[in-house]
Amino acid sequence: MISKHQILETAYELVVEEGFRSFTARNIARHLCCSTQPIYLEFNSMGELKEEVMTMIKATLRQKMSRRFTQDAIVDLGLAYINFALENRTLYRAVFVEDHFGVEEMRDYALSTAMTRFADYAPAAGLSVDQQRNTLSGLWIVATGICNLMAAGFIDITREQMIDILQAVVQDFIVNKRFSADAKLISLTQTLVG
Repeated sequence: MISKHQILETAYELVVEEGFRSFTARNIARHLCCSTQPIYLEFNSMGELKEEVMTMIKATLRQKMSRRFTQDAIVDLGLAYINFALENRTLYRAVFVEDHFGVEEMRDYALSTAMTRFADYAPAAGLSVDQQRNTLSGLWIVATGICNLMAAGFIDITREQMIDILQAVVQDFIVNKRFSADAKLISLTQTLVG
């Protein structure tokens, strides 16, 4: 007899290993070596099963994104994102890249989880919520670039180099209010010559 737990674990593993494109009753049943009947006996619909798989993915994200590497909670968020992407490539694609089964919900979840880090982040004490989001966007843009370039073998940088880059991005967004209407303009020519 196939249990609800077995179905849920198999569905989760399929998403982790193959992404959401493999999330079908037939594919899950094939991996369980059974018909689709046990799935529909345990779950009212594939939507219900999807919701439970999403809950498991959120728990995985919460655990992975809460890892600490430095004394800087926001930089750690960028490092955790990079590690998650490099260590869990298919799940990363399913959560942050593909647009199947409400991946937007997962992005919103990741954003709200990340925004909670700003509550106790002293360097961002005076920032508006919009500027906190802008800072987080800048961090994610750079972290995603690092992920993609490292995954493709274009760059090979150390953790210390990642920390330096991420700290520079966070500092620049906080100090210079990047992406906001009152962002400070910086002249590299003046900076380099001056």
